[in-house]
Amino acid sequence: MSGDLPARVRAALARLGAAARPDVPLGPYCTYRVGGPAAVLVDVDGEEDLAALAAAVADTGLPVLVVGNGSNLLVADAGFPGIAVHLGDRWAKVHVEGTTVRAGGAALLPVVARQSVKAGLTGFEWAVGVPGSIGGAVRMNAGGHGSDMAASLVGVRAFDCRTGEDSQVPASALDLGYRRSNVAAHQLVLEATLALAPDDAGTGADTLSDIVRWRRANQPGGHNAGSVFTNPQGDSAGRLVDLAGCKGLRIGTAEVSPKHANFIQADADGSADDVFAVMVAVRDAVEQATGVRLHPETRLVGFAEGTFA
Repeated sequence: MSGDLPARVRAALARLGAAARPDVPLGPYCTYRVGGPAAVLVDVDGEEDLAALAAAVADTGLPVLVVGNGSNLLVADAGFPGIAVHLGDRWAKVHVEGTTVRAGGAALLPVVARQSVKAGLTGFEWAVGVPGSIGGAVRMNAGGHGSDMAASLVGVRAFDCRTGEDSQVPASALDLGYRRSNVAAHQLVLEATLALAPDDAGTGADTLSDIVRWRRANQPGGHNAGSVFTNPQGDSAGRLVDLAGCKGLRIGTAEVSPKHANFIQADADGSADDVFAVMVAVRDAVEQATGVRLHPETRLVGFAEGTFA
């Protein structure tokens, strides 16, 4: 263990043992593929890792960042000076019983969507085009194609990384709204329970195919994190960004997608700070052109607080 690590980081590593690694770049854990390192990265593979994680956080007082699939996350190039938490494959399992689906927090939304359709269920097809995890989808109340997590979520198993509290929380207590919930940054969604319906019409597979085709036709590939800004009431953020003439706007290694104005793409080996700079420039251009101030859907870590207040 390196002697030049801060004392709190050394203490966290000692507490967590083989589950923890110091100074791990978070770019590979995010769909932007950019971003600086976490002081400590913890891979939570089993139940026993949860208690060790809570003890390390309590002992050190380090901040916590739950990474998930990183499909809605941008970490500054300077990195995150705390404990980043990543759920392992143990938490990616999906169980179907009747019309009830229990999915681990690390389960990918497209996987859950396809497994639910394969089981003869409907109500979760929308998720096939969203590259996030179940845990992140609960926290952000992810959605698309006319539906969202709130439409089928029954409840979650949540773990508080600060206190070690492990609890079952009904969906009604999560304050789910448009791209938000009251799940805190230091809470892990370990499992979610969904209530779906029988696909009596047998249209689920066709719906999946239609959604995938639409996404490929209308949204860019490459390194991005999906929609950057939330839609203002009664309008589309993409429309406003396009109206402000920002399609193709580039700063350094990042640009607004020429294909979809509410996507920002990062170059290979690019800079998270460049992505953030494009976000700020777009926000300002849209406000000047339309009077509407956009707010990010992307979760921002390590940047100046209050920039998007």
